Amino acid sequence: MDLRGRNFLKLIDYTPEEIGYLIDLAAEHKEKKKKGIFLTEKHKGKNIALIFEKTSTRTRCSFEVAAHDLGIQVTYLDSSGSQIGKKESIADTARVLGRIYDGIEYRGFGQRIVEELAKYAGVPVWNGLTNEFHPTQVLADLLTVKEKFGCLKGIKLVYMGDARYNMGNSLMVGCAKMGLDFTACAPEKYFPDPELIKLCKEYAKVSGAVLTFSEDPKEAVKNADVIYTDVWVSMGESSEVWEERIKDLEKYQVNKNLMNMTGKDSTIFMHCLPAFHDMNTYIGKEMGEKFERTEMEVTDEVFESPASVVFDEAENRMHTIKAVIDATI
Repeated sequence: MDLRGRNFLKLIDYTPEEIGYLIDLAAEHKEKKKKGIFLTEKHKGKNIALIFEKTSTRTRCSFEVAAHDLGIQVTYLDSSGSQIGKKESIADTARVLGRIYDGIEYRGFGQRIVEELAKYAGVPVWNGLTNEFHPTQVLADLLTVKEKFGCLKGIKLVYMGDARYNMGNSLMVGCAKMGLDFTACAPEKYFPDPELIKLCKEYAKVSGAVLTFSEDPKEAVKNADVIYTDVWVSMGESSEVWEERIKDLEKYQVNKNLMNMTGKDSTIFMHCLPAFHDMNTYIGKEMGEKFERTEMEVTDEVFESPASVVFDEAENRMHTIKAVIDATI
């Protein structure tokens, strides 16, 4: 399958066959790395730019290691190291970087920014996260599910919490395209955008996936193979937002009782990280003390349990990102 020159902006742009190819390629790269087989000559002499308007541990490290393993040099540009959208338009930035680099990663705010970069760059552009979509994370999630269960079709994945933004959107798209049953469990106002739901239902007709939206945790997680959650509040949001989200979402916390409600011993727990499962971070401690909570979206008991595969997911970010770069550059 030839994906050279393609952007990787959202899973909507890729067919199930193409997504499956990238998952298989990632598994192949992972196996080779474990065996000490390195491909540093494959793309030797190529260069990529990483634009990070929002910082990230996993995304940056995954792109840098993946690139280095393929023989590609990397330039990292944070919000202070780039004039994108400030002194230079997105279109102009794209045309400059596209003349210098062989690929561009963007992690930041609106999806329109990464789409505009892709429109003008002339080289592959990869979405490291926007407000609306997080395709590299979901590719890693799908690889992780396949590793744990041996398949994707028919697996039931339940997303607990705020499903309106990048993770809820991207998981719904990925599941609908690849035949996993997807349930969003939260108060109705936290369900994904109706237009995106409508689109995903069309994908589900083809793949056989079932999409469900529920406000009842007990009903939602019945027979679930995967329980997935994300932080309730993004970094930088106000205390008022924390208060509202905690009030609205506290009954959707992933805890031992919820995991037991699935009725399966094989259910796994997934989280894209970082997670507020204890008070061992500055933000966790500050918000925990303010709202008198030691845990937020997931309890430490579940996070540290044998059912938790969160660090397998984190590792798989690198392998799937390597597959995306290798296939498209």
